[in-house]
Amino acid sequence: MAVLSIRIPDELKEKMKEFDINWSEEIRRFIKERIEYEERKRTLEKALELAKKSGSVSKGFSARAVREDRDSH
Repeated sequence: MAVLSIRIPDELKEKMKEFDINWSEEIRRFIKERIEYEERKRTLEKALELAKKSGSVSKGFSARAVREDRDSH
């Protein structure tokens, strides 16, 4: 397993201590979810680009589709 270090403000670190939360697990979960989101977004954009090239997508569909995907999270 790789190690990732980040720097955060001291006041944020103090606030984190107030809660019984496994911050490492929270950060791992966030990164995993964000990667999955970005992969879905990339796949959607590629599919839309292919559809545009084939002429089967109406004007504005790409922006609406990406916006709907973002809003669903």
